[in-house]
Amino acid sequence: MKTNRRITSTTIRRTALLTALLLTSPFSAWAQDTAGSADAPKTPMHDMPSMDHSGMQGMTMPSDAKPTSPPKKSKKKAATSKPPADAKASDDMQGMDHSSMPGMDKDASKEPNAMPGMDHGAMPAMNHEAMPAMGAMPGMTMESMQGGKAPPNARSPDYSDGVTYGPMKGMDMADNAPMGMLLIDQLEAFHGSDANGQTWEAEGWYGNDVDKLWLRTEGERSGGKLEDADLEAFWNRNIATFWSTQVGVRHDFGEGPSRTWAAVGVQGLSPYWFELEATAYVGQSGRTAARLRAEYELLLTQRLVLQPEAEVNLYGKDDPARRIGSGLSDVQFGLRLRYEVSRQFAPYIGVNLIRRFGATADFAREDFQPVFDRQIVAGVRLWF
Repeated sequence: MKTNRRITSTTIRRTALLTALLLTSPFSAWAQDTAGSADAPKTPMHDMPSMDHSGMQGMTMPSDAKPTSPPKKSKKKAATSKPPADAKASDDMQGMDHSSMPGMDKDASKEPNAMPGMDHGAMPAMNHEAMPAMGAMPGMTMESMQGGKAPPNARSPDYSDGVTYGPMKGMDMADNAPMGMLLIDQLEAFHGSDANGQTWEAEGWYGNDVDKLWLRTEGERSGGKLEDADLEAFWNRNIATFWSTQVGVRHDFGEGPSRTWAAVGVQGLSPYWFELEATAYVGQSGRTAARLRAEYELLLTQRLVLQPEAEVNLYGKDDPARRIGSGLSDVQFGLRLRYEVSRQFAPYIGVNLIRRFGATADFAREDFQPVFDRQIVAGVRLWF
């Protein structure tokens, strides 16, 4: 009886265990299918619209390929483990032949630092020594360039074939054409300490940029008669930018005998726009003289111009007939303010100071003239 009871008990246990397994099997299969559908893409790759994988190089996926279901696993393994998503995605990419893609090296993956997809071995090496040097390039020798001797079969040694350069009418540049100018810098009336009168100062030239005929004159009239005047004529030769030399003659006239001088000088525009003039004279009977002049134009506005001017006269010997002493004869300083109605016409007012020295001052005292004279001036500046 004990043996039958033991067999009956064992049979009942086995029957209960088998019944439990049968009842849990549908739930395990349903859980496995749910997990697989969650990880797998909803749309297969071959069913994605506008994606033609067959046209990509190295893609050998057949057009009639169908997604295969994952291999069946045992129920125990399906219930305890879940396949990774990366592994499932890689398993779904079938027919991808990476070695057939251009530039892909099969052995590149073996190197840990190699860039994927880059076949450095296929790139041609740079051989700098094989590059031709400038001197080795055919047809690029210095002898074959312009210049040198003409080849034996040339029509003429200078390649001109007897054709010479001729004048081209209408093609001459106008930068050296002769031109002229006349400037009356001062045409004024003055009121001095003991006399009134008129003075002038003018210059003009005609020529090109290099050579000019230059004329210059100045003088003073007082008491109805000409006191002193001079006229100079020069050949003006340009020697540098803004500078020129002058060679010519000077003739003095007025009260006393006339004097004629040979003259040589230089004039130009110095830095800071100072107009400078220096002239030396040699006359009859061993007479010598020199004149230095400087002026500057200060633009207060575009039309209002302040012009200071200074002049120094020196003589080598006394000339009592013309009331001139040796050494420093006189110094003049003028300050004029003009208004340019146009560049060619400008009225002005100003002051002119004259100081006589040495024997010239003695001659002035003998003639009852002031040694120092202060003059108020008003005039007009003309430019033609």
